[in-house]
Amino acid sequence: MTDVLHTTTDSDDPLRWNTTAIFGGLDSPEFAAAHEALGADVTRLGALYEHHDVRASAEGATRPVTDEAAVAVDEVIAATNHLLDRLRIVQGYVYLHTTTDARHDRGAALESELRVLAAPLAPLFGRLDAWLAGFDADALSGASGEAADHVFAVARAQVGAAHQMGEAEEALAAELNLSGGSAWAQLHREVSARLVAHVERPGATTEALPIFAVRNLAYEADADRREAAYRAELAAWETVAVPLAAAMNGVKGQAVVLDRRRGWPDALAPALFDNAVERSTFDAMQAAVTASLPAFHRYLRAKARALGHADGRLPWWDLFAPLGDGAAAAVDWDGAQELVRRAFGGYSPALAALSDRAFAERWIDVEPRDGKTGGAFCMGVEGEVSRVLLNFSGQFDGVTTLAHELGHAYHNVALAPRTAIQRRLPMALAETASIFCETILLQAGLAEASGPEGAARRLVLLENDLLGATQVVVDIRSRFLFESAVFTRRAERALSVGELDELMLDAQRQAYGDALSDDLHPRMWAVKPHYYGRAFYNWPYTFGLLFGIGLYARYLDEPDAFRAGYDDLLSSTGLGTAAELAARFGIDVDDQAFWASSLAVLAHRVDDFEDLVAHAEQVGS
Repeated sequence: MTDVLHTTTDSDDPLRWNTTAIFGGLDSPEFAAAHEALGADVTRLGALYEHHDVRASAEGATRPVTDEAAVAVDEVIAATNHLLDRLRIVQGYVYLHTTTDARHDRGAALESELRVLAAPLAPLFGRLDAWLAGFDADALSGASGEAADHVFAVARAQVGAAHQMGEAEEALAAELNLSGGSAWAQLHREVSARLVAHVERPGATTEALPIFAVRNLAYEADADRREAAYRAELAAWETVAVPLAAAMNGVKGQAVVLDRRRGWPDALAPALFDNAVERSTFDAMQAAVTASLPAFHRYLRAKARALGHADGRLPWWDLFAPLGDGAAAAVDWDGAQELVRRAFGGYSPALAALSDRAFAERWIDVEPRDGKTGGAFCMGVEGEVSRVLLNFSGQFDGVTTLAHELGHAYHNVALAPRTAIQRRLPMALAETASIFCETILLQAGLAEASGPEGAARRLVLLENDLLGATQVVVDIRSRFLFESAVFTRRAERALSVGELDELMLDAQRQAYGDALSDDLHPRMWAVKPHYYGRAFYNWPYTFGLLFGIGLYARYLDEPDAFRAGYDDLLSSTGLGTAAELAARFGIDVDDQAFWASSLAVLAHRVDDFEDLVAHAEQVGS
């Protein structure tokens, strides 16, 4: 598909992303043509796979690398990339509508149709792995241009093929997934997007708000409103806890069975494989994280003191509470754009130009609203073009989120020349550019907030940074502990709402220690959509944060040399393992000391934060 995207914009709300630059609408002739062509491409790809007998060889025999075989590999890989490119834009366009309007019936219907249409692809791609695994990889790369261009994918096929069921079983699993894990995940998304919480405060009118707008109230300056929102949120999740527990059991139960049948030793193993990360790397990172938790506890206790909690323990509803001068923390949308432009410009003109393009072409959907999914994401659409979903709160944390998601957009620009298969990024490396952009924003802000006159702004910046780092290190540690426990229990039987609550509380206590009060969040398992998708989705964010900090240290050491290699690193993130790519910058990700050095940077920021809080306490007394 060519010339689908153009730079004209429609006249809709400038705070909502432009969709007409992609297609005229879900009922437009051009979208209908693209949808129809996609269906034909899926059929043709299946026929091509049959024509070339793309499947495991009989009894695991090695296939000879003949001229005919090389031509077949070239045709199959090229056709697979073509199909994936078409699927990306059609599926992505529908997603732009369903994530911003949970009541978009046409979008929901198309999303369901596309899941059915794409269902044959998972078993086809499993067959592709098994087929490629039957050739000698070196000989194949020497004979086939496409195999040479996709040498990393061919190498991974050797491992992936070893963890497949039979061809018929894989096809059945993909078909059943439509009414299994995929349907449970959609249930969670739709229930959450439609959920309304009632925020009650003495002497104030009760507010009925979408659940993710209520979660944004955690950033409010008014402590009573924060607590009221927390209690309203828990009450709202209670009303849907039973169906969401069923969804959790359905998703995890399916994963347990498929992992066992595919020969994985545990649920973490396929997640490590998908991320091109060795268990030794993961263990080194987790050991460093566990050792670092006391530093984050110091941050939380300092924040508790700053908010007036005499016992030095923070209640859950104050985790995201703003500190210091409210004016220093508040940022409107225009201000957010300017802060990002300035910070990005301090690194490179190319990064600044990317942000300007995103703003000018309305790549971004900004505000929270009823029916819009929570959180934030960046989605590549076609070529260099992305779309970014935010739920901008008007606080500085929203600026950090903007920088993070535009980092993904910059990564998409670097990946644009790559094929669809080459763009299949392990999530651990997909966070590289986003975390790096967050770090650029923070360092630029701290530099502008130097001296006594900048203390209030510096406190806001450090608070925002440490709040985010605490979520990525400490809270994600709790999520890993929770999910590990769920998988262990789910292998034996289904879990009740009460059991899920208790597992979540236990994980939070282990990760947060005594830095939090007894007012925790037992329903966080219902909040996070990641539990209802791929297993162990979150830990790559920890990897990305700490890897990004490590890269920034390399940048400070040799800025020009770093810039020269950085874009190439981003372009290559689908072409090697995490260890191989990290080695380009002299980083050994199997060494716990590397992860500890990145965590030490955060610990030093905790030291600065504690000093600022102590100074504020002295001034206040």
